[in-house]
Amino acid sequence: MNLPRPVRIVELASVLAGPSVGMFFAELGAEVIKVENPQGGDVTRSWKLGTEAADNDRPAYFCAVNWGKRSICLDLRKPGDLEKLLGLLSTTDVLLTSFKPGDAEKFGLSWEHLHARFPALIVGEISGYGPQDARVGYDAIIQAEAGFTALNGVPGQTFKMPVALVDVLAAHQLKEGLLLALWQQNTDGMGRRIHVSLIQAALAALVNQGTNYLVAGQIPGPMGNEHPNIVPYGRPFVCADGRALVLAVGTDKQFSVLCAILGIPELASNVKAQTNASRVQHRAWINEQLEQVFWSFHSEELIRHFEAASIPFGRMNLLTEVAALPAAEKLEMKAAGLRSWRSAVFVTEARKLSPPPHLGEHQSELDGLIALK
Repeated sequence: MNLPRPVRIVELASVLAGPSVGMFFAELGAEVIKVENPQGGDVTRSWKLGTEAADNDRPAYFCAVNWGKRSICLDLRKPGDLEKLLGLLSTTDVLLTSFKPGDAEKFGLSWEHLHARFPALIVGEISGYGPQDARVGYDAIIQAEAGFTALNGVPGQTFKMPVALVDVLAAHQLKEGLLLALWQQNTDGMGRRIHVSLIQAALAALVNQGTNYLVAGQIPGPMGNEHPNIVPYGRPFVCADGRALVLAVGTDKQFSVLCAILGIPELASNVKAQTNASRVQHRAWINEQLEQVFWSFHSEELIRHFEAASIPFGRMNLLTEVAALPAAEKLEMKAAGLRSWRSAVFVTEARKLSPPPHLGEHQSELDGLIALK
């Protein structure tokens, strides 16, 4: 998968959502120039684990979304540096921003100013709550405000997702919008503004949980690993060897086969378990019956039976096991002693990306970047 022509991306965004869009385009073959402030650069350069060296400006968090880029430093408060940025934008296809409210206008980089000066430039913006709301958006807060935190956990104790899920969702929305804008730009030569707010990206991703309320009037609450509409689905069942297996049994036929494998065919014919609707109504009782039986099997024995009978299941893996999965190995990038996973999973022939750049690593190339595309 390649972009239809050479594309230049200038990334003024920081943290996770915007930079992940930049790396996505690098994976498709775009030239991505990361513009950072000279006072420390992208804030994630300072987000280090306790085991990472204090002088390391490429910690694990930063490395998640910054492969394949060049880094230059510009202080946009200085007129000379701002002019250099504008010179760079004269040969740029897409500008990525995640400005705090009011900063774009302060620097003269609002959509109106940019479109008047560079009519072919596409501007991709990420904000917390939309262009008319001055609040700054943070993933953990928006997970709470958009309902994700209230849905995640168990009754009486809720949690945010352990990754910055809203940033990831917003990034995917922006990627889609920018790909469409590039296609349109190829047709008419005009730039467009693609604005994605974290709050709307989160709301759009509520899918069935949202419609459980909008259509059925049900206010979903935290259910742990359970699914509101299907049983058994998502709950881990622990085997005799301590290994947990997760089921995704979506049909009555699958449930009947599952019960036969577990040696309890009578459960499938019980009035409480004959249909998915009845299993949802008697969720606790169904889970109790299954838990008791799983304890009598070794996980590998069940895995063989489940695979042979096409029962949807999965192992509950630690990241050490996740990294060894064939799917993970196909996505892995290695360079300069660093490792990461690609984001463009549909790319069948992945290009080799340069490792995440040190702060200002390509500063000496700045004049050439402005003059040439």
